[in-house]
Amino acid sequence: MATRDLETALTSVGPRLRQLREQRGLTLTEVATTTGVAVSTLSRLESGGRRPTLELLLPLAEIYRVTLDELVDAPPTGDPRVNLRPVSVHGMTMVPLSSRPGGIQAYKFVIPGRRRRQEPSLKTHEGYDWVYVLTGNLRLVLADHDLVLKAGEAAEFDTRTPHWFGAADEHPVEFLSLFGKQGEKAHVRARPRAT
Repeated sequence: MATRDLETALTSVGPRLRQLREQRGLTLTEVATTTGVAVSTLSRLESGGRRPTLELLLPLAEIYRVTLDELVDAPPTGDPRVNLRPVSVHGMTMVPLSSRPGGIQAYKFVIPGRRRRQEPSLKTHEGYDWVYVLTGNLRLVLADHDLVLKAGEAAEFDTRTPHWFGAADEHPVEFLSLFGKQGEKAHVRARPRAT
């Protein structure tokens, strides 16, 4: 990596750390308590006042559930696997888990917690969605139904039904989404078919 590329990657770490922490609804104190990294060090990392080191980035990557490559925005290394990058949309982070065009697409969503109940803005579009909550509580509004899904719960719906989702409380929520633009449904089989 050229020196200029290295400097660019290192200067982008601070804003990325702040964004990840805020998206997960964490304070510097909470991150310091979990990682053992001092609050002052975390603050200087986020502001660019301290150069990131491997020993500082490893616990942060773990608490934010991202790879080191994602923290430093490392360039692709020629690995044939698909390198999918998170995208921030309307205050939530969406990580595409599949890249093939057409068919069912898989995503992981991370939505920061909210201290006040949010007023939903229902949307409709073509497709079919299946969601599975990994952590936290997901508020799902489907037309007249206002539901809270807990970790381990799933829901499926036609996206032509007015819908909205967000964090149900002050804690972040993470969930998987299988979405078919043409209305394809995800089929889950409990056992193989008899031959």
